Amino acid sequence: MRRGLYFSMDVLLITEDMDNLNYGIIGNCTSAALVSESGSIDWLCLPRFDSPTVFAKLLDSSKGGAMRIEVVGCVGINQQYIPRTNLLCTTFYSPDGLLEVVDFMPRYKPHGTDFYCPPDVIRYLRVVDGKPRVKIFFDPKLEYGKSDTIIEDKGPFICAYTNSPYDSFYLYSDLPHSSILNHEEMVLDDDHFLLMSYHQKLYKQDLTRTQLKMERTKVYWLTWCDVTVTYPQYNDLIQRSALTLKLLSYQKTGAVIAALTTSLPETIGEERNWDYRYCWIRDGSMVVRILTELGHNNVANRYMHYIINMLPDKDEAMQIMYGISGEKTLEEFTLDHLEGYEGSKPVRVGNAAYMQKQNDIYGILMDSIHYYFKKFSTSLSYSEELWTVVRLVVRIVRDNWHSMDRGIWELRNESKHFTFSKVLCWVAVDRARGIAEFLHQPHLAEEWKKLENEIRDDIEAHAWSEKKQAYTQAYGCEELDASVLLMLKYGYVCPGSERFRKTVFAIQKELEHDGLMYRYRNKDDFGTPKSAFTICSFWLASALYDIGEVDAAKERFERLLSYSNHLGLFSEDLDFKTKRQLGNFPQAYSHLAIIEMAIAMSEGESTPETIIRKCLSND
Repeated sequence: MRRGLYFSMDVLLITEDMDNLNYGIIGNCTSAALVSESGSIDWLCLPRFDSPTVFAKLLDSSKGGAMRIEVVGCVGINQQYIPRTNLLCTTFYSPDGLLEVVDFMPRYKPHGTDFYCPPDVIRYLRVVDGKPRVKIFFDPKLEYGKSDTIIEDKGPFICAYTNSPYDSFYLYSDLPHSSILNHEEMVLDDDHFLLMSYHQKLYKQDLTRTQLKMERTKVYWLTWCDVTVTYPQYNDLIQRSALTLKLLSYQKTGAVIAALTTSLPETIGEERNWDYRYCWIRDGSMVVRILTELGHNNVANRYMHYIINMLPDKDEAMQIMYGISGEKTLEEFTLDHLEGYEGSKPVRVGNAAYMQKQNDIYGILMDSIHYYFKKFSTSLSYSEELWTVVRLVVRIVRDNWHSMDRGIWELRNESKHFTFSKVLCWVAVDRARGIAEFLHQPHLAEEWKKLENEIRDDIEAHAWSEKKQAYTQAYGCEELDASVLLMLKYGYVCPGSERFRKTVFAIQKELEHDGLMYRYRNKDDFGTPKSAFTICSFWLASALYDIGEVDAAKERFERLLSYSNHLGLFSEDLDFKTKRQLGNFPQAYSHLAIIEMAIAMSEGESTPETIIRKCLSND
């Protein structure tokens, strides 16, 4: 055996950084799992993204449950995705042999059928060399670990179940069940499989069937990546972020979740812990828009169906967020028996923000609908359905734009006249006017232009601060807010706007700290924010790039990329000093911003010619 091979390769020593979110995500657009860099599955909800957990070690090391493969005598571990796929390969090096564990959730389209994407996780154990020795620790804790999980060998499978309430989970393997249950050491001299499923299997599970599922899933992701638009720079970065965003979409309805997890804290030991396993209209619309630009048109079609299906009545109010199957009540409660991530309580399920009023969602949704009308041809009936949504949104904006709301950051106990909300109300009407012109409705286009101008005049009169020389967070205050940096992205201003240029520099001066950005620095419901919101740092880099500060923007962008985890993934927040990742993971918002910035720089969006073009197009 070539033992020297394992020590000459570039491998990671077994020093897993438990203070960072060093996880990879696998999934199949039904649910997803997080696999640590040492190969432990520490997060999994089945059968859906928002279901109770099967594994939640991420939130409680003793009560959460995990599925771990231990290689006896392991001296190093390397983890990476199989290129251009969402199959994650963890390689274990030991004096006895080399073992690869390929983790994936099946997703492919059998001939003449819908997608096959069952609530299954497969771990394919591939012996590359030698005879590695392993122990398997199968420790599911169903229903968030609220009651005891019983594990029994049923012959064809191992069954884990709870009695109150009843839930069940199944493990199929060609390894001895008794050795798995007793954590006994096993010598591997051939490939093996571990298949975990929410459902009992109708067909016998064996290695050949597992290999076929793995190859079909690999082909699916390779084909998906082949459709993705390529760019001269940052192409691998764009593809990995796009693959991550795809994993956060729900196959059955077209919903897009904000993040895979719940209750990973923005700051360790504090209570800014939220459940992000739902579809925010804002986040979902932005993700769908960028994936469509990358060539994945079906994402937009399915998301628009999701939107239409949620608004059956013309007089029904639009919520800021919904469940992944369109659920409208997302009642929030806490799981007090769980310790929380590094002791950060409470652990929340549900999200009370669904009842909030956030006026910015209308502009972001309308921007996506406008893009959809411009890019795709639609049937008459489908166009009419979307046109009904457009008129509904304008009616809501007309009645609400002058009112206070909770804003993009979802303040729980305070409403304001947030500048970003006002700007996005302007965007909603501006894009609706464009749709009306496209659909040959000149009378409405003219009527909506008046409303558009009214909103703009109000913003210019009340959001600008002479003292700060910037657009502020809200009317009548002097605090600044990173969300205002999106004024340019949504066409409210052009790069040549002197007010916007001053705003960018003012926000940078006040909110940038140790190379990262606060969302805002004023106190909110939980005191003063202490962590950097990842997307805001990318927003600053993007805004600097768009006003011509190219070198400063590129330097920030490259530095920010260095703060990703070992697989290029980002969470919601970053610690200012240590740069460790915090908050829910992986965060759709963060990867959205990476793609947008990478595309802009790859396409050279800030040449003098394109700046002039943008100014002219926004007039």
